[in-house]
Amino acid sequence: MTASRLLWASAGVVLILLVGCGAGGGVYHRVGDGQTLYRISRTYGVDENYLARINGISDPTRLRTGDKIFIPGATRTLAVPLPGGKAPPSPPPAAPSVAKAPPAKPAKTLPPTLPPATPAAKPSVLPAPPRKEVASTTGGTSAAKPPATTGRFLWPLRGPLLRRFGSGGGTSGKGLEIGAPVNTPVVAAAAGRVIYSGDGISSYGNLIIVKHDDTFFTVYGYNARNLVSSGTFVSKGEKIALAGTPPGGGKPRLYFEIRYGKEAVDPTIYLP
Repeated sequence: MTASRLLWASAGVVLILLVGCGAGGGVYHRVGDGQTLYRISRTYGVDENYLARINGISDPTRLRTGDKIFIPGATRTLAVPLPGGKAPPSPPPAAPSVAKAPPAKPAKTLPPTLPPATPAAKPSVLPAPPRKEVASTTGGTSAAKPPATTGRFLWPLRGPLLRRFGSGGGTSGKGLEIGAPVNTPVVAAAAGRVIYSGDGISSYGNLIIVKHDDTFFTVYGYNARNLVSSGTFVSKGEKIALAGTPPGGGKPRLYFEIRYGKEAVDPTIYLP
């Protein structure tokens, strides 16, 4: 796979995850015979270029039957008209079945619901929330976790924490929201390549995604203005954006995520 296709694929994966976390959700549309990205985008009322971008499609003309396309904001799949205004063929009616229904199986007894764990008392200084460990069912060891290295990344800007990781909200608590006056410089938390710079996801406003290696990504949202474009290499501490306000209004702030592969992780584990 070429470098440009890898760039598109990386951006597509992270963007789909971000769209899923933001407001509106979406559905996956399976490409049918004769369907094009243009007709799919028109059917769902989504910009064709945006659809290509979030799905990592570098060449829309090479769409294949059976491919799955993520449609942000859609609540159900729609029938895409064929060229010439023809409707897609309807499946033939099912023949009436004469087979006897199988005997009903006895209902399974569900395990009792476990009571919620008692939350620990909050200390005066809020710690980073504990990372979840998944126990292996075979070897008895925990699943692989991202290496926690304090200071691996810089703070993208300094300000009060308006929302911590895991606290919920419009972005599902996948990152930090750091208060800052409008137009406060936002810097790259680490060196890397910008794989997305745009405003295609409404719940994040102007958004930048930087890929640092094969596993780590950083996300910067709610920007008043992006100062770098896709494909740009940035150094650690380089100014990449100006802080703004959330699309829904509120105090000026920066939305900041660190992702380890597809998973959002607590940024405070890696910040100095």
